[in-house]
Amino acid sequence: MAQEGENQEPAEQLAETPAPAAAAETLTPAPAPKPVPAAAHGVEEPPADPLEKLSAGGKELLDASLDVLKEFSPEASALDDIPQVIIEKQHALAACQLMKDDPRINGQMLLCLACVDFSEYFQLIYVLQSLEPERTVVLRTNIPYSDSTISSVSSVWKAADWYEREAHDLFGVEFDGHPDPSPLLLYDGFEGFPGRKEFPFNEYQEF
Repeated sequence: MAQEGENQEPAEQLAETPAPAAAAETLTPAPAPKPVPAAAHGVEEPPADPLEKLSAGGKELLDASLDVLKEFSPEASALDDIPQVIIEKQHALAACQLMKDDPRINGQMLLCLACVDFSEYFQLIYVLQSLEPERTVVLRTNIPYSDSTISSVSSVWKAADWYEREAHDLFGVEFDGHPDPSPLLLYDGFEGFPGRKEFPFNEYQEF
C-alpha cells in the first residue's frame, strides 16, 4: 500500500502542470507576416533609367555630346557611368569626326570598334577616349541586314583600319571608303561569316 501512495503523488503533481497547449497561450503571439511586394505576384516594375547611374562628370559629357551631334537627332543612353549616344548609320562618319575634333569631347583615341549581331540587325559600337581629361564616351549605330554598308571611319582614326576589317570578316559588314578591305582573320575564299548567330559552327570543318 505504501508503494501505491508513492506512485499517486507524482501523478497529482503532473496533473497540476499546465498542458503544452495551455502554456502556449501565455506566450507572446508571433508578429504578422509582412505583405509580399506586388512585383512577386507578376507585376513588372518599370525598368530603371540608365541615365540615373551617370556621375556628374558623365552627365556633363553626355550633354556635351548631344549638343555636338544635335544636327543628327542623337538619342541619349548610358552603361553604368559611361555616356552613350545613339545615331543613325548615315551620320556615323560625320559624327565621329565631330566627336574627335570638338574640344568639349576631344575623342582623340578610338579604344574599340565592336560589332554585335542582334539577328535582325547589326550594331556598331565606337568607344572613344579623351586623354585630357581622361574620360570615355560611346557612339552606337544600328545597321540592318538588308543594307549592311556603312562609311569607314579609318580616315578619322587609323586604329579603325583593323577593327573594320575584323567586322567585315566576321559579320560581313561593308565599310565604304576603307583603303584595304582584304581579309584580316580569315583566308581568301572562306565562306560565311562566323561572327553571325546563324553561322553553322557544327557543320564547319577545318581544312
